Amino acid sequence: MNETNNQIAIYIAENGQTQLDVRVQDDTVWLTQHQMSLLFQTDRTAIAKHIKNIIQDGELQENSTCAKIAQVQKEGNRDITRHINYYNLDMILSVGYRVKSKTATQFRIWATRTLKEYLINGYALNQKTLAAQKSKMQMIQKALDLMTRSIENQAETIDEAQNVSRVLNDFVRGLNLLDDFDHKTLDIGGKTKQSAVVISAEEFLSVVEQMKGSFASDVFAKPKDDSFYSSVGQIYQTFDGTDLYPTLEDKAATLLYSIVKNHSFVDGNKRIGASCFLYFLDKNKMLYNESGENLLDSSTLFALTLLTAESKPSEKDTVKQVIISILNRR
Repeated sequence: MNETNNQIAIYIAENGQTQLDVRVQDDTVWLTQHQMSLLFQTDRTAIAKHIKNIIQDGELQENSTCAKIAQVQKEGNRDITRHINYYNLDMILSVGYRVKSKTATQFRIWATRTLKEYLINGYALNQKTLAAQKSKMQMIQKALDLMTRSIENQAETIDEAQNVSRVLNDFVRGLNLLDDFDHKTLDIGGKTKQSAVVISAEEFLSVVEQMKGSFASDVFAKPKDDSFYSSVGQIYQTFDGTDLYPTLEDKAATLLYSIVKNHSFVDGNKRIGASCFLYFLDKNKMLYNESGENLLDSSTLFALTLLTAESKPSEKDTVKQVIISILNRR
């Protein structure tokens, strides 16, 4: 059997009770005797007897319908390699005619349709895999749309727009969408699992207080309500002794998102959110490497803050995943 172009298709019987991972290779499908017994709802000895009679009667040739494939099986503490007989569609259908069951007819219809799709499209249709890939691409596209909207609505100069575009392009290249699509996508969680330095709301506010001299606005950092305390407190929340945000990246992303989106201040929510975000990273030794180089440049901070500000409530998870992904790759 040719080991290239090996695909797996999923067969599900109409009753939903029988599901098989079907090997699609060399322009046909392949099943073991055990799989055929499940498919045709009969015992394996009956399948083996039918195969033997089909070959003895000269209906099919064994060397053209059977292939041995090496499989590693766990036996005790050892990995044992065994060669398993697989039979192609010609043999499967011949056995199915002899079993004469409704499931055999159902499989014959499914196999013919699947092979047609395989030959036309170049791969066997696996609906579960395609749905997962579609979901990944939709998430990536949502992130790209968000970033584009941020540029259009918030970037006031060409230089700012170019900075955001550069970060966007770097991020997309980092995901290797074309080369390794199945294994690269937005990260749903951070990677640094260690206790966070607990920073009080008052300490964050002291950082904000030092910023006031840099801005002429009289209402910069003027509180509207007490929601800033909630934004800070939630990143340290636990349930039954377990952190709700288990990694430093999760905490940092939640902090930035909450401060920017809660609008706790009359003016300066984006600048305050970005500053507190940097302060959290610095206090937790995530902002600089051992050589003192900044791991999160100003352009990236600018892009993430605008992305957060322009996002819709329904896009919260996507925004946080973008932030976490960039932090994981810093």
